[in-house]
Amino acid sequence: MVSKTIAQIQSEGYDALVKALGPEDASWFIRSYDHGSGDYTKERKKTIRKKSSKQIGKEILELQKSL
Repeated sequence: MVSKTIAQIQSEGYDALVKALGPEDASWFIRSYDHGSGDYTKERKKTIRKKSSKQIGKEILELQKSL
């Protein structure tokens, strides 16, 4: 399997958006995209630090069962 570059994936994504939504709506969609705020890594570390690896594993298994 040949991997695509990020530039190729982005180009194909933009093309798919334009094809599905049309140029104007695709443009609006891209402008509406929000990267969020805060520091995800810092928050994640805080959350995970409070749990044991056993507890995290248990939660993952429970989540998989619910899917």
